Amino acid sequence: MLRALIFDVDGTLADTESVHLAAFNHAFSQEGLGWHWSTEQYTDLLAISGGKERMMHFWRSQNPEITEVEGGALSATMDRLHEIKTAWYEAAVNGGAVTLRPGVLALMDEARSQGLQLAIATTTSPVNIAALLRNAIGADWRKLFLAVGDASTAPVKKPHPQVYLQVLRDMGLAPQSCVAFEDSANGLKAASAAGLATVITPNGFTAHHDFQGALRVVPDLTHVNLARLREWLFAASVRQLRTAA
Repeated sequence: MLRALIFDVDGTLADTESVHLAAFNHAFSQEGLGWHWSTEQYTDLLAISGGKERMMHFWRSQNPEITEVEGGALSATMDRLHEIKTAWYEAAVNGGAVTLRPGVLALMDEARSQGLQLAIATTTSPVNIAALLRNAIGADWRKLFLAVGDASTAPVKKPHPQVYLQVLRDMGLAPQSCVAFEDSANGLKAASAAGLATVITPNGFTAHHDFQGALRVVPDLTHVNLARLREWLFAASVRQLRTAA
C-alpha cells in the first residue's frame, strides 16, 4: 500500500539551479577569486552533490598541486564562500526568484487529502529548504512533512542513500510503501539504493542524465496523480514477478 511521498528539493520541487549558479558566482566575485562558472560548467559540476563539495572539487581541479597541509585553510575558504552563497540565495528566493514546479502543490494536496504522509530527502542545507518552502507554502510549511532529511542530518551526499534511509527510519515506513521524486541521476541512484521506486522530473540541467531504472520519467508533476502512481507501482511489481519467474 502506498503510504508516503518523498521529495528531493533542488530541481525537483523547484527549478533552483540557475539561482544557485548565480549565488555561487556572486560568492566568487565577493571573495575576489576570479572564478565564474558558466551554465555548461555548472551542469557538469552538478554531478558532484553538495555545494561545498562542488566548490572543493572545482578548486582541486584548478589547483592539483594543493597539499594536505593547506587543507585547513582551504576548508575555511569553502565555508566562507558557502555562507556568502547561501545568504545571497536566500535573499533571491525571498525576493521571488524561485517558484515551485508545476503540479507539486496539487500532488501534495491530493496525497494529504487521502491520508498519505509527505517527506523531504535532499542534500541541500536547512536554510535553503526553509527559504524555498516558506515562500511557496507559508510559515508553517514544516507541519506538512512527517520527516525532513537534509545536509545537516545526512552529511553523506547522494548518490549515497543515507538521506533516504534516514527519512524512512524517521517515518517508520518500509521503502515499498513510499515513492521518491527526483530530477537527477545521483538522486535516482540514492533513492533506488534505499529500495524506493522513483519518479523523475528532469530539468534543463539534468535532462541528459541516464534515468534507467526509474519508475517513470515525466516532464513535471502535472503528469502525476495518486491513481497513476498506483498503476505504475502495480505494473512494476508485475514485471518483477515475471522476471523472477
